[in-house]
This record gives sequence, structure tokens and C-alpha cells, in this order.
Amino acid sequence: MTRSEHETETLVRDSLERLAARAPDGHAVRDALARAGRQRRPSTRLALVAAAVVVLVAGVVAGTQLLTRPDLTPAAGRPVLAYSPEWLPDGFTEQYREGGPGLLPQVRRWFAGPASITLQTYPTADPEWSQAALKIAALRDQIVVHGRVAMVTGADSAARLTWLADDEHVVVASLTGVPDARAVAQRIADAVAADPVGVRGELRFGPLPTGLAERSAAVRGTGPADAITELTAADPARPSVAVVTATAGASSPGLSGAAPVTVRGGEGYFVAPGTGRDATVAVRLPSGRWLTVSGPRPEAELIAVANGVQLDPAPDYGWLGRVTS
Repeated sequence: MTRSEHETETLVRDSLERLAARAPDGHAVRDALARAGRQRRPSTRLALVAAAVVVLVAGVVAGTQLLTRPDLTPAAGRPVLAYSPEWLPDGFTEQYREGGPGLLPQVRRWFAGPASITLQTYPTADPEWSQAALKIAALRDQIVVHGRVAMVTGADSAARLTWLADDEHVVVASLTGVPDARAVAQRIADAVAADPVGVRGELRFGPLPTGLAERSAAVRGTGPADAITELTAADPARPSVAVVTATAGASSPGLSGAAPVTVRGGEGYFVAPGTGRDATVAVRLPSGRWLTVSGPRPEAELIAVANGVQLDPAPDYGWLGRVTS
């Protein structure tokens, strides 16, 4: 149980105890029911007792659920990707999802061998995409997607189709290595619907160094067995540049030249920065998987981030490698 879950359980238990303390004495309730029974028909008295039992049972069940649920708000703070294609060419499997707060684009990616299909969603609140409708309308060659004008570029095996899904989202479908890419891109776009999916990996950031905030969360892999969760944090004034990255995966990170350090109460490793390489802290998790935290930050800060990372015992990896029909 995490610290936040323990605190939540304590608050709920205290609230239930306060309610119990304010509850009327059982003898008083019995006397009140007896007095009411002398003025009502037996059937009415039975209905009152049944209603009281239902309320009591419902309260006990609700309280028990609050005390035992492992995650009171399972979706809180996790990215939600707003759009899904209801058709893709045969053989493509989804292997990547990424999203985050603010203006970060939402990304989904499918592969079939070397061929790839990427669906990116941008907010029109982003200045770079705020004039998308005007830019599309100014083009000579236009197509229509869901009743809105769209633009498409490319030919043969590569194409890029851009359209305004609604007043708040611009969607871009990019294809590489796909025969007749322009026609396929339009068919995919026509099949895109507002069917949101989540990004739930096995990590959540805890406390971050001063001046940093969560930037993105991504899950990738060819299937659940090789799934990787990656979180990034950045300076809100420069959100495009990731400063700290936390990753969980099955493979051991490169630990050449690593020094032993204590991480999450156990044996971990610190790899000093080098040419083209940020400083890295690594530790093996109880699951046997590896947690690494890296970035151009002091060793103590990276260890603190690793210590604060929260582990999700039930990540959603089931969609990795799944065929979209």
C-alpha cells in the first residue's frame, strides 16, 4: 500500500467512526419505531424496517469498498488519448501510446514489419495548430473527412493526412511503407472515431525536483512480455525538452562502470554521466524488472526521484501487439 492510499484509508476510517459516534442510541431508535408503529399499519412498519436495513447494508458495503479498493482513482493523472481508428490494414499491431498534460500531442503507433501507421492528435490551443483550419482551407487540393475539409500529402508508400476532428483537436495520420498510402490514409481517417483509450503503465512519478513537472507517459512494446513504461519530466517553461526520464522494463540497463548506491531501500547502481550519456540510477524492482532514472541532474536528485516513483501492480499492457481490425 502506498503512502497516499494509507492516508486515504485513514481518512475514510476516521469519517466512518465520526458518523458512528453521531448515530442515535439503538434504544432510542427502537422506541421511536415502536411509537411510530402504534400509528401505522403493520405493512408500513415492515417497510420502514426494510428500508433501514437497505440503507445500513449499503453504507457498510460502500465503506468496505472505500477501505479495500487498491486505487480509489485509477485514471487520475493518467493520459487519455481521444481518438481510435476503427479500421486498419491487415497485420498491423499497436505497439506505442504516449500522452501527457498541457499541450503535448497524443500519439498512437501501429507496425507491420517495417511499415508503420501513426495517429497524432494536437490541441488547437497550441499556437502551432490554432490556425489549422485556415491552412487547410487555403490549399487547392482538398479532401473531406467526416464532413470537414482535410489535406493530404505524399504518394506511393508514404502519406500524411491532416484534418480538424472537432474545434479542439487536429488529427494527423502518417503512413510509411504502406502501398497506395494516400487512399489507405483516407480510409483510416474516415474510420477514426472519438473512442478514447488510456495510457496506464507500471510507474507514476512521486515528488520531482523543484522546477520540474510531469511531461509525458508512454507505453511501448511488441507485447506484454517486453512492455516498457517511460515517464518524462520537464521545466514547464520548456516542456518540449525532457529533463528527467524514468523507465521500467525487463532488460537490465547498461551498468558498466556503475557504483553501488542505496535506492528504494536496497542495492542500486549509479552510472556517472559521460560523452552523450546522462547520469543514471538503476535498481531492480521486487517484480524482477528494472527501474532506471536518468537525466542531467545530480546523483542525489536522481535517487530521490527513483525513491519516490510509485509502482502500479496492474498496468494495462494487454493492448500491446493486438491487431486492430
